[in-house]
Amino acid sequence: MSLIRSKKTTPANTVVVLDFETTGLSPNQGDRAIEIGAVKLENGVIVDRFQKLMNPGFRVSSFIANYTGITNAMLVGADDCATVMHEFADFIQGCNLVAHNASFDKRFLDAELEDIQRNYDGTFACSLLVSRRLIQEVSSHKLGDLVAYHQIENDGVFHRALADAEVTASLWLVQLETLERDHGIKNPSFDLMLKIGKTPKGSIDLFLKKQG
Repeated sequence: MSLIRSKKTTPANTVVVLDFETTGLSPNQGDRAIEIGAVKLENGVIVDRFQKLMNPGFRVSSFIANYTGITNAMLVGADDCATVMHEFADFIQGCNLVAHNASFDKRFLDAELEDIQRNYDGTFACSLLVSRRLIQEVSSHKLGDLVAYHQIENDGVFHRALADAEVTASLWLVQLETLERDHGIKNPSFDLMLKIGKTPKGSIDLFLKKQG
């Protein structure tokens, strides 16, 4: 019998929190990543960071440049996507992953890694889905709005990958604290956070009561 523990049963406070900035909304439409930022948490403490611009091989639109603050001039001297993603694939091996609106970041991570025939062995959780269940009284679950709601310390920079990854990590830890404070759930597993994100909002209180 294997003694290797599933990554889903590892603590929820030991993860890589990541964020992509991209040329558009869909890799299926030819959009590419232009920046990746990530923080590695171990037992709730940031132990490593990763941040790289990447040259997608074509000019970014003025809308994306204005939205992200990442200009074509900044990307000219950046490594190409393949080079950066090889480095990032090494960074995330053995780790579960968290992102805000994770389906977006997962699409780009999967597409960029498929291009270089690399993979990862963790599972994605979404801080947006968790927030919709734990903090149902707020009207907006956008990252900036949740940062303001929870009074999370930040430098006012959004839509840059590392800054967004850092505040998402802080939000994730606030969510873990909320589980302990409001529901008596201490040191939740990553698997529990996945289940919370998939539980219907109307059933979440009963679900959490059974976990406490």
